[in-house]
Amino acid sequence: MEVNSNLKKAYHQQESNAKNLSAFQQENWKSFSGWGIPSLKHEEWKYTQIKNIFKDEMQISTEESHFNDQVIEKYTIPGTESFNRIVFFNGSFQIDQSIIHEKDSLIIKSLEIAAGDEDAEFVETNLGHSQGYHPDGINALNASFAAGGVFIKVKKNKVLNQPLIIYHFSDSSNGFRFSQPRILASIEANAQASIIETYIHIGGGESLTNEVVEICTGRDSITHYIKLQNEGKKSNHTGTTHVRQLEKSNTHAVTLTLDGGVVRNNLNMVMEDEHAESHMYGLYLLKGTTLADNHTIVDNKMPHCESNELYKGIMDEQSTGVFNGKIFVRKDAQKTNAYQSNKNILMGEQSSANTKPQLEIFADDVKCSHGCTIGKLDEDALFYLRARGISEKNAKALLLHAFASDILGQIQNEPIKNYVEGLISERLSFES
Repeated sequence: MEVNSNLKKAYHQQESNAKNLSAFQQENWKSFSGWGIPSLKHEEWKYTQIKNIFKDEMQISTEESHFNDQVIEKYTIPGTESFNRIVFFNGSFQIDQSIIHEKDSLIIKSLEIAAGDEDAEFVETNLGHSQGYHPDGINALNASFAAGGVFIKVKKNKVLNQPLIIYHFSDSSNGFRFSQPRILASIEANAQASIIETYIHIGGGESLTNEVVEICTGRDSITHYIKLQNEGKKSNHTGTTHVRQLEKSNTHAVTLTLDGGVVRNNLNMVMEDEHAESHMYGLYLLKGTTLADNHTIVDNKMPHCESNELYKGIMDEQSTGVFNGKIFVRKDAQKTNAYQSNKNILMGEQSSANTKPQLEIFADDVKCSHGCTIGKLDEDALFYLRARGISEKNAKALLLHAFASDILGQIQNEPIKNYVEGLISERLSFES
């Protein structure tokens, strides 16, 4: 069976469940059918060969799936047991396994339900907004299966006392698993929330996750967002996180890629009102043949907005890191402050990095800068540590940990920070 035929069969199987989202799904299926999967001929995908990952025999779940609570407990990050929790299994929102402790502040429901109730206007206005920035087959394919997604709302003037953690489980026990989670979130005016996404691969087969997250942050709101990827070499990922920022909203995003096969992360910050502020941080720590491709967009549409962006990469063995960052300053976006930096260290003889920071400025009263570096470890610093009795392996590990510390310091939740630092220390393998 051809890939497109396989996807078509799955699409029609789930179409009857999408009463409220039927028109949205049909429109996007038509777009996908015309565009297909991006190839290396697409400029935005020139470093990421995603088309070859799609398999004829892909397992695609369209019905609601259930699995054992013990599986969730096994993979729960230590210290997060009291967090609000959302669970996806094979791309499908699992309401029975999701736990909301702060029901006065937080609303969680299926995206299909939200599209037909009191939140329908918000869904209609915001669902699919990312397609204006990523008009391609990958985004349209996810939208074609949107009915299996989740709607999140943090109510006006509410502060989540505990973060919301989202666990994505992909089960490849019966073959190649293809999952498509969809998330639409509303952080209402003067609300504060922390959202954490993490991904778990179960089974011995390969997997591909194609995710779209769209968030609207209301006036004077504060949003912290963390994306943690550490699934394994057989796990591939394409993901778009798209944030619409309203007046005086503050968004702080950290993307951590520690393992995977082919990984593509899109992060968009759209500054739609004055005095919006965004902070974007990324760390990709790669080995083997992993490819991590980070594409970021900051679109300044209105005056007096500020953004700060720092991405760092460490590539070992035959791994490849890609960074493509774009900052747009529109004609009306006077008094914009926008900063962007990408720094890379190559550890392996066959490792590589491709970096392309970009500015497109159409206003004249702005402060903007960008820059990038690619190099190896500082030989003088390495000699200094070796001269003080530190082994070469530990000296390199110390320098790499120090290089990554700028990003790790941006993780404000202690259990998540401790967990990530443990993963990195294990990867760097300090000698006793």
